Amino acid sequence: MSSEVVAVQQSADALFLMIGAVMIFTMHAGFAFLEVGTVRVKNQVNALSKIITDWAVSTVVYFLIGFPIAYGISFLKDAGSLLQLLNGDLIAGARGFDLLHCFFLTTFAACIPAIISGGIAERAKFWPQVIAGGIFAGIAYPIYESVIWGQNSKFFQGWITSVGGAAFHDYAGSVVVHSIGGWLALPAVILLGQRIGRYIDGKSQDIPISNIPFLALGSWILAIGWFGFNVMSAQDFEGISGLVAVNSLFAMVGGILFALIFSKNDPGFVHNGALAGLIAICSGSDVVHPFGAFFIGGIGALIFIFGFKFETERLKIDDVLGVWPLHGVTGSWGGIACGIFGQKALGGMGGVSFISQFIGTVSAIGWALAVSAIVYSALKATVGIRLSGDEEERGADLSIHQIGAYPEQRIR
Repeated sequence: MSSEVVAVQQSADALFLMIGAVMIFTMHAGFAFLEVGTVRVKNQVNALSKIITDWAVSTVVYFLIGFPIAYGISFLKDAGSLLQLLNGDLIAGARGFDLLHCFFLTTFAACIPAIISGGIAERAKFWPQVIAGGIFAGIAYPIYESVIWGQNSKFFQGWITSVGGAAFHDYAGSVVVHSIGGWLALPAVILLGQRIGRYIDGKSQDIPISNIPFLALGSWILAIGWFGFNVMSAQDFEGISGLVAVNSLFAMVGGILFALIFSKNDPGFVHNGALAGLIAICSGSDVVHPFGAFFIGGIGALIFIFGFKFETERLKIDDVLGVWPLHGVTGSWGGIACGIFGQKALGGMGGVSFISQFIGTVSAIGWALAVSAIVYSALKATVGIRLSGDEEERGADLSIHQIGAYPEQRIR
């Protein structure tokens, strides 16, 4: 291959990653508006501030600690060397590929605290959650990432292959990102406890969604960015796949339609149904048939709808945005569904194993629960993780940020 062709290929790969990183970056605006639309008006500023702060902290810790843990590549080099880094080697004309790779994967890591944010909304202290998010994005998530996608995958994936006959397949992170995030959130939500007034004498008291248009905007932004999340997971120009794009679309549509029917046209469930479908398809988006993707997404929506009702009404777990059933359980379904619908007998590409998918998924659940329980228990025992009763009643906006979402209303 001529040097000119190599240079064009390296430039194309760098551009590909850059576009993917920016598309996924927009998803964090989606996380923010999804939460803003769900929480009460007195907590909207806090939702916006949490998401953007978590993004900033995640960027720093993942650059310095997380990416080196996951892939063994350090950026403690001069700028000229950084520009030439390609898979850890100094390659002329690399266009800073590893830097862009880190940017791209930072958008994945930063999803972890963004997911958790929705579950702990309206009563969590600000700085303890920033600390927890930094630990997860900089250490806990990269460790699991390293054994599935990164430098330590040879041992763990080799063991899974020896047991299940194939490696654990998670193309775009149903398990590595979403399941991990949702299961990390569960101990936090439980340790925080229920919001004031959410349950009275053991009976559920509905707290209405504050802004359906904002919630819908968040869902749309997330859905659009998700095509970067899934399609750009090829991570180079040559690997781009139309199958991934169409499967993502069909899973999203399946999630919407199933949610529309089974929630009896509830707008909150319909817009979250789209997200459930997209979460569920991440793992197998490159190996399943579009019809399989449709049902993977549809079942994902059902898991969220009935899982959220079971969680909040039966278990009395006050998970504000339902991040455990949406990301945790539905993400786990996505990992397992890849091992079912990815089989050739169901129109898939093959090369996947149900046993391997089950093992990989369960390992993620165990890791997330253990790490989260340790981190949040330590924070609760030291600095505390919950606002005082007066602060919660006043609202996180005024209690933490000293300003509300609509300041002009206070001076009329």
